[in-house]
Amino acid sequence: MLIPVILSGGAGTRLWPVSREGHPKPFMKLADGESLLQKTYARAARLADAGEILTVTNREYYFLTRDEFALAVPKNDRRAHFLLEPFGRNTAPAVALAALHVAEHFGRDALMLVLAADHLIADAAAFDEAAGRAAELAGADHLVTFGVVPTGPETGYGYIEAGQPIAGHPTGREVARFVEKPSLEKAREFLAAGRFLWNSGMFCFKAGLILDEMKTFAPAIHAQALACWTAMRAAPPRDPSQLEIPAADFEAMPGISIDYAVMEKSARVAVIPGDFGWNDIGSWDAVRGLATPDADNNRCVGDAIFVGSRNTYAQSSDRVVAAVGTDNLLIIDTPDALLVAHADHAQDVKQVVSRLKADGHEAYRLHRTVARPWGTYTILGEGTRYKIKRIEVKPGASLSLQMHHHRSEHWIVVTGMAKVVNGDREMFIGTNESTYIPAGHRHRLENPGLLTLVMIEVQSGEYLGEDDIVRFQDHYGRV
Repeated sequence: MLIPVILSGGAGTRLWPVSREGHPKPFMKLADGESLLQKTYARAARLADAGEILTVTNREYYFLTRDEFALAVPKNDRRAHFLLEPFGRNTAPAVALAALHVAEHFGRDALMLVLAADHLIADAAAFDEAAGRAAELAGADHLVTFGVVPTGPETGYGYIEAGQPIAGHPTGREVARFVEKPSLEKAREFLAAGRFLWNSGMFCFKAGLILDEMKTFAPAIHAQALACWTAMRAAPPRDPSQLEIPAADFEAMPGISIDYAVMEKSARVAVIPGDFGWNDIGSWDAVRGLATPDADNNRCVGDAIFVGSRNTYAQSSDRVVAAVGTDNLLIIDTPDALLVAHADHAQDVKQVVSRLKADGHEAYRLHRTVARPWGTYTILGEGTRYKIKRIEVKPGASLSLQMHHHRSEHWIVVTGMAKVVNGDREMFIGTNESTYIPAGHRHRLENPGLLTLVMIEVQSGEYLGEDDIVRFQDHYGRV
């Protein structure tokens, strides 16, 4: 049995301001309207031998991830299962816990196909073929990594030097060594040599074998993963399809990649070379390459005008972007942040995120529109002692029963019907009606209808932070 394992955790700081800590790179929509995560799940679900599809992700991303998966496959597909991390600990801990899950439920010989949630693969048929060949090698007790045939001297990727062919396999090669991201000169040497491949960060192996190799080469991770798994089994889950990793045990887990922990040390590693249109979408320059160019090599997603400009990329969801006399610029416009960067410095965008984080600026973490399990809220305006939000609640969904210490709220229904708990009262509020909730009152908002509920919330008070919420009851396990 083949169990796809999707690792969804990276922040994608080089793709700010679209990718942010609260809405990271896997959820980023491409020009076709699909997210990278959506495409990854569809790719996994399409594989002929795929059974359960296991995703390891942060608990905060669970509901958003589930919504993306629902867009990727038919509604009757029930293969999605989750391991929910309290915080990130790199790929080795994630793989270890996924392997324990797979080994217990499907046996130690079950094959894991480990996929990154934020990669793009253009040639689906070629990838399916490579995955089949990787499964053959993994079934013969190899730890298989996917190497991508390079198309140029790329300095942003790690490399794999392919060794001798593996007897009896059409494409498998031994791994001579892993190489860190090289200089441009070295990358050109690798390209000319013809035996170096880009390290894709995708793998295939038996669950039992990766656990055995981890016990040998990364015993601290193996031992702590067992401690986590024991604690998880001792606490029956509310939903068997989503298992929460305990924070106390997980925090003691060393944060290290599966490459460093095992793949660079084991003698059982093999590589499958592939040419399937792989792209890790690691920067805005890579995103630019996905768009269709005009006669001057300008590209855009959204509404853009280019006057006397060349090699410029513009992306905007709300406004017209006009570029006049520009050359080799990246212009990324969002409702609350604008990025203008020279394409040669696309890798340096992560430094903007570091600065914002150090300054305590919310733009590193959240968009103006924020996804929640029940829907979304959008900040329309804010100032001293006030904040105005547009709130959308999905049909049948509800916010938690909650209270605020420092702010009062005024709710006005724009469309739909709201069921409201306000202190000791329960009421229905229709379009163009409102209610006032004083600070300290328990309250809840619910959408009992079949259409999306839209309302305006006006907050006022001495402190308006999102952490001023005391939850008493919640359908989404956030109490």
